[in-house]
Amino acid sequence: MDHQTNPLAAPPAHRPGAAVRSGIPEHGRIPKYYAVKARIAELIEELGVGRALPTERDLAERYEVARETVRQALRELLLEGRLRRQGRGTVVAGPKLEQPLSLASYTEGVRRQGRTPGRTLISLDRFACPAALAADIGAVPDEPVWHMERVLLADDERVGLESTYVTVARVPRLDEDFDPDSSFYAYLRDRLGIAFGDADERIETVLATPREALLIGTPPALPMLLLHRVSRDTEGGPLERVRTLYRGDRFSFTTHLG
Repeated sequence: MDHQTNPLAAPPAHRPGAAVRSGIPEHGRIPKYYAVKARIAELIEELGVGRALPTERDLAERYEVARETVRQALRELLLEGRLRRQGRGTVVAGPKLEQPLSLASYTEGVRRQGRTPGRTLISLDRFACPAALAADIGAVPDEPVWHMERVLLADDERVGLESTYVTVARVPRLDEDFDPDSSFYAYLRDRLGIAFGDADERIETVLATPREALLIGTPPALPMLLLHRVSRDTEGGPLERVRTLYRGDRFSFTTHLG
């Protein structure tokens, strides 16, 4: 059967930005679920952001396959961020947030894309600095340090979880005069006169712990992008260590290479 008569025929290859040959192996044989996934991807483009997807039953009838085949295709599209759950249904998701790999704050990155950034404070604790953390933030073992944990928001959607470690000596009134819904970088710059000089970052893919998944509001099986950052001030002095989990279905990272 040709492309018009076969509901599972492979979609056109080499679309700009798509995988090479749309993910089709050179021998041309593709798993049935992947063919269904390609068809649903085309349907997603037709529907547009926020529109509801037909039910699994309707999709199975449309493409003449078993519901489990449709379910497997939908799982991948959900993990890729093309779809999202809403109530008991599934809707077309918006584009991923692009976070620059730079010293710009999360707040600045989200605002540049026309979204409203926010944060929800989970905890702000003061404790004795362990030896493993001391060098990264310019502390000595057992010196008082802050640990601030916040859920990251974009237009009130939970998209990440951020943990920040900094010495109490650097920000002695963090628990009194800092708004946890605001940018920590702006607070350091505008209230304390502390400017960021440079940072080392490392990114890896992980699965969230059950606690992290609950705080972010995602299934534990959803892949996460984990960013580790150690920052220094303009004089090269250690400043902060940050561990941030970003939803893999809602974020991508960008950088400029010279």
